[in-house]
Amino acid sequence: MQCDFVVALPKKINNFATYKSDVIMNEEKNSLNFIEQIIEDDLANGLAQDKLRFRFPPEPNGYLHIGHAASICLNFGLGLRYNAPVNLRFDDTNPAKEEQEYVDSIKHDVQWLGFTWDKELYSSDYFQQLYDWAVEIIKNGKAYVDDQSSEEMALQKGTPTEPGTDSKNRNRSVEENLALFLKMKNGDFEEGSHVLRAKIDMKHVNMHMRDPIMYRILKRHHHRTGNDWCIYPMYDWTHGESDYLEQISHSICTLEFKSHRDLYDWYIDQVYDPAKLRPKQREFARRNLSYTVMSKRKLLQLVEEGIVTGWDDPRMPTISGLRRRGYTPESIRTFSETAGISKRDNVTDVALLEYCIKDDLNKTAPRVMAVLDPVKVVITNYPKGNEEWLTAENNQEDESAGFREVPFSREIYIEKEDFREEANKKFFRLKLGNEVRLKNAYIIKAESVVKDENGEITEIHCTYDTESLSGSGTEASQRKVKGTLHWVSIKHAVKAEVRVYDRLFTEEAPDSNKEKDFKDFLNPDSLTVLEAFVEPSLKEANVLDRFQFQRLGYFCVDKDTTEFHLVFNRTVPLRDSWAKMEE
Repeated sequence: MQCDFVVALPKKINNFATYKSDVIMNEEKNSLNFIEQIIEDDLANGLAQDKLRFRFPPEPNGYLHIGHAASICLNFGLGLRYNAPVNLRFDDTNPAKEEQEYVDSIKHDVQWLGFTWDKELYSSDYFQQLYDWAVEIIKNGKAYVDDQSSEEMALQKGTPTEPGTDSKNRNRSVEENLALFLKMKNGDFEEGSHVLRAKIDMKHVNMHMRDPIMYRILKRHHHRTGNDWCIYPMYDWTHGESDYLEQISHSICTLEFKSHRDLYDWYIDQVYDPAKLRPKQREFARRNLSYTVMSKRKLLQLVEEGIVTGWDDPRMPTISGLRRRGYTPESIRTFSETAGISKRDNVTDVALLEYCIKDDLNKTAPRVMAVLDPVKVVITNYPKGNEEWLTAENNQEDESAGFREVPFSREIYIEKEDFREEANKKFFRLKLGNEVRLKNAYIIKAESVVKDENGEITEIHCTYDTESLSGSGTEASQRKVKGTLHWVSIKHAVKAEVRVYDRLFTEEAPDSNKEKDFKDFLNPDSLTVLEAFVEPSLKEANVLDRFQFQRLGYFCVDKDTTEFHLVFNRTVPLRDSWAKMEE
């Protein structure tokens, strides 16, 4: 299937708000996406409004990722738009891969994104009904038990341009098929020895219609039904019948299921009652994101091989990973809405997701000061033993955010990169003989440095303008200098572990190269752990609290934090270093 790479944002975009308003204007011109237009047409053609019902049907074989978020937002968004119920249905037909842990995580993710389902349902709720229907299909001569090997059946399947050939078991009698199917159900056969196949057309142009498998033998413990069953229905058989049982009006699937639509309809035909609503399957392109992989199998591989710390590793594209990294539900919903839905597979630039979280946190995250790579500054003319508590605004974008007190003293930390002994005129930070303003504090001037035996700077000695305190109203306080630096008082600083996360892969589409393994493109610098110093107000921070470390980026308190050990995850930097590398 063709997959286009779409750069969702121009690389040099500077104003996300402008970009977002442009998107909204375009959406107003075409207010309905193609799925909504299908629904509107169905309503216009006589479908009653109260017959609308949607569903989100994940398989509980892993944690949800940002691609699933698109489907969640689409289906639950349709429910909100049309005031229609939305079911959460777990496609739990493969006990070899499914676990209660995944069920619980999926429910948490949907709720965290801000959505509420009408009914919590499971495909396993319908195992008996699906079995009974399968028996009726056998009685109608439209299904048979096949005991060939999977290799034999694959060879008989044909190709997209060559018809398949009939199984030697295709014309078994109804009585024999019923007896064999009962033995399958009773556990008399080994796994892989027998399957139940629909009897459709081995010459059909759609290969999914060439006698597909309806049931296989799996002698595995199921997380809900235990050991009650040893045969399990295949997805295609379960999907449409579950939609029909729940009276889903529109079954919204991802694009890979478009070729399955003929089979979806055929299966419903076998049980359809004209007095009931007939579900309609329609498809949209799955959400792919640059610099990551979206395959559950590959994500599980990253977890099992210890490449990441778990499904909620902040480098993972899972909803739990994004949450731990500091993403908000609002930012993910905005991302899904802005990226929209498509009829063609594409890759959305991760820059759009990063802009969405920046836009959200810019409005909501408190501003604090932290120094990630510290160098000591001694203000030589500041009185020894003295300290001040200075007033700092929490968030200039939010008038209700209020103010806090930040301690100032003779010795402070600044970032190493904010000082140079010598620099050209374009360097507006601290250098010898030059002045800068300390955020919310005083103007200082670098006078000299102290170095160790290796020539590394260990201290910067400065003087300060005693009348230049920000907000004091003095003439000196309004004096303009070109650089403003963040800082932390050494006396009051709180040590913290800061995990600087970056993109997990160095390639935009790491799993598109057929000659290399996707893990060949892992970014060796996707995680850097720093010992940093933060202002004392952060001692009261709680897990998942989000902050802007001024001039550095947005950070979130990690779940590994304890009473005596603060841990922060970088959500996203203020500046996009990747865009600079690509220019």
